[in-house]
Amino acid sequence: MGVPIDIALPGQTRVDALALPLAQPLADLSGEGARIVDEKLGGRLRELAASGEFRGDRGEALLLHTSGDLDAPRVVLTGLGKRAEVDLDAFRTAAAVAAQALGRVGGTVGWLLDESLPASLPDQARTLVEGTIIGGYTPGRWKTQDTDKRPRPIEGIVIAHFETQELRDAAERAALLAERTNRARDLANMPPNELNPHTLAEHAQALAGELDHLKAEVLGPRELDKLGMGALSAVGRGSRNEPRLIVLRYDPPSPTRKDVQLGVVGKAVTFDAGGISLKPANKMEDMKGDMAGGAGTLHGIGAIAALRLPVRAIAVVAAAENLPGGDAFRPGDILHAANGKTIEIVNTDAEGRLVLADALWYARREGATHVLDLATLTGAMELALGDLYAGFFANDDEWRDLISAAGDRSGDLVWPFPLHERYRRYVDSAYADMKNSSTLRQASPALAAMFLEEFAGAGPWAHVDMAGPGFLERSRGDYYRVPGGTGYGVRLIAELASSLA
Repeated sequence: MGVPIDIALPGQTRVDALALPLAQPLADLSGEGARIVDEKLGGRLRELAASGEFRGDRGEALLLHTSGDLDAPRVVLTGLGKRAEVDLDAFRTAAAVAAQALGRVGGTVGWLLDESLPASLPDQARTLVEGTIIGGYTPGRWKTQDTDKRPRPIEGIVIAHFETQELRDAAERAALLAERTNRARDLANMPPNELNPHTLAEHAQALAGELDHLKAEVLGPRELDKLGMGALSAVGRGSRNEPRLIVLRYDPPSPTRKDVQLGVVGKAVTFDAGGISLKPANKMEDMKGDMAGGAGTLHGIGAIAALRLPVRAIAVVAAAENLPGGDAFRPGDILHAANGKTIEIVNTDAEGRLVLADALWYARREGATHVLDLATLTGAMELALGDLYAGFFANDDEWRDLISAAGDRSGDLVWPFPLHERYRRYVDSAYADMKNSSTLRQASPALAAMFLEEFAGAGPWAHVDMAGPGFLERSRGDYYRVPGGTGYGVRLIAELASSLA
């Protein structure tokens, strides 16, 4: 399973296409590999640069046939943009557009690294591998017509350079994380008639069966009632597909720090109609993606196990369908959460924080010392940060900084927001310990975070509101080239776990 990775000098391994990432200005072709390719092609690269047919803009790609002048039958030129502005996402985007340019032929692609570019060779290798695999993803697995027009997959990636262990480790880790990211995308893109709380639990059990030291447990309605999980249970009451609490435990044989256990909590509302507070019909079909945080959580701990990281971890995924029905919870209801606190319901469409509330309590009860929750929670966060960054709130400065650094390194970008105690007044209730929403059109991401903090327990905790980058309506213009689930959180979780190991 997965895309094979090889590392070999150019000419040592045959590839179907050789790919060159190029930065502006193009005139000097500063990389040695690019100069050699240009010489073998009779100066065609310089001619294309001089004519403006290839400018090297970020996200630009040009496919050339080599006509026997190179061992590879094709060369793909990919742009990184201005040299001074090249970052790791420029490499990911270059790889994605190359994968798309090769969509009609597929096969193997060899990436020519360039020591003159402003990124280390291991960073170039890992981001080019990530971009190739993530950028080559297609969500159309349910198409039955015109299958011959579907993009052909990249079947292998070669890093065209002298092999070092550091380079191999970076490339293979990137391939594993990108593939886990795409598996999380598959879950987010599944139609709700195929993916519900029960079938999501089956996916978790199958995942645990693939990996060493990973075990799955599924709690159904009876177990939820015994634990007093009145918040999660209420959200799923209106659907015939009953809620589940999905628990995955990773216990490596020799953890580096026995006193640390990472807890990852994911919102998995497999379809969110809003309940009695019904959503508008327009774009409701995208509410199958309201479990994207749960998908990222599930495959995030899967990535930890696949990488065999020496850190203990527990993933708790709260799965429910939020539908109107004869037994659906109502505005005005008062729910009893597992930690004993009561919640007045003022909006049944503010359900994500309810399922997370009981899941957060459970993660702490099971020994999580450092907790992160991921959820497609508020539309206001998407309005604030768009589809690139997730906003997050943390109760601990050191934990906040670790998460920010993990986001920058992984590509799952996060931006910190203030968690100020005076935001708590937004969820004050005259009837219960708190209410689940506010009638004021103010600070909805912050009030949701203040609500969740009531259930986060003692110790470092952070809430990631990934409403924007978790599920896309259209291409993001970078290495996410198609709409739908992004697998957000998989790479972030793996990077964060590595920092705790």
